[in-house]
Amino acid sequence: MISVEEHLARILASIPAPTITERALNSSAGRVLAADVASRFPVPHFDNSGMDGYAVHHADAKVGATLRVVADIPAGSADDPRIGAGEAARIMTGAAVPSDADAIVPLEHTTEGTRVRANAPETITITEEPRPHAHIRRAGEDAPAGSIAVPSGTVLGPWQLSSIASAGHERIPVFARPRVAVISTGSELVSPSATPRRGQIPESNSVLLAAAVTEAGAEVEWTTTVADDNEALAAALVAPAVDAIILTGGASVGAFDVVKAVLNGVGSIEFTSVAMQPGKPQGFGLTPSGIPVFCLPGNPVSVAVSFEMFVRPALRRLAGFLDIERPRRTVPAGVGWKARADRMQVMPAIIVDDTVRPATHGGSGSHLVMSLAQATALALVPADVSQVNAGDLVTVMEIR
Repeated sequence: MISVEEHLARILASIPAPTITERALNSSAGRVLAADVASRFPVPHFDNSGMDGYAVHHADAKVGATLRVVADIPAGSADDPRIGAGEAARIMTGAAVPSDADAIVPLEHTTEGTRVRANAPETITITEEPRPHAHIRRAGEDAPAGSIAVPSGTVLGPWQLSSIASAGHERIPVFARPRVAVISTGSELVSPSATPRRGQIPESNSVLLAAAVTEAGAEVEWTTTVADDNEALAAALVAPAVDAIILTGGASVGAFDVVKAVLNGVGSIEFTSVAMQPGKPQGFGLTPSGIPVFCLPGNPVSVAVSFEMFVRPALRRLAGFLDIERPRRTVPAGVGWKARADRMQVMPAIIVDDTVRPATHGGSGSHLVMSLAQATALALVPADVSQVNAGDLVTVMEIR
């Protein structure tokens, strides 16, 4: 057997570089920026008012002073009216400050108060003196022209996209989301809505993986279920038109392990035993055309664990993410449980009162699929530990 770390290292060393594409801002949320985005101009672009009020000469704006209103400046106006001694201009928030003004007096600091007028009054009287340069947002105060608005590698959320728009860009370079095919194998599989006969089970792996692929930042291109038939599987793998393929089932040493029979030795694909419970049988490699292929066990818990430990980091690397692994921390065990001394135990777990415990009383069996619904973490128990006692420190990988 090889270690979990060795298998993951081989996968990450083989993953192709992410692909860069150009997209509109409105369709880039959740993607990773592929290059620094610099501001095309200063932000703000010009000196503008931070308040609804009056642009004035600070020297004229003493308490009790009456000023004549000579202009009205709405947001978006290109006007730059002259303001002489004893004069003011009504101005709205965001409007360009006249070159002659050096302070803004808010509406509420004049005899107008917060009264709303369609037209500017003829005069105003100051009731509170402004500070010099009060409420003027200077050009370039937020960022000078040419400064980096959002750096490469940033995951684009609403705030980042707003910053890029403010920097003067509508289309940006981002890493493409890898397109993924999911193939579940097994003659025992039927659709979830069917009534299974003896020997049959509902097919859940493609549902699990489709959701997991999407959550990882990739896209599910297609899914299919294939019986334990070499020719049927080979046909499903022809011209997949995807960036990665995930198969479940048929990766061990059974007489009907179709995935191993069809793919072992194709390109760089090879099958191995990983010192991990569940999820010991694993396969990985690139097809002759360079498509990464992940061959996972068939039991749902093994699929879930294998995806988190091996596939998710690879897909996130393909999607351009810098943080490819789940956050980990160390917490005490809330109860004791048994582990395998010859391989890492990766157990679906729950965090209760800042302690970790198994998500099910049945241990870490790969068939205990119902435990996945309650699990919020994976407990990672090293290969040299056969017993976890209450109070022992355990590394957990937080899933949600």
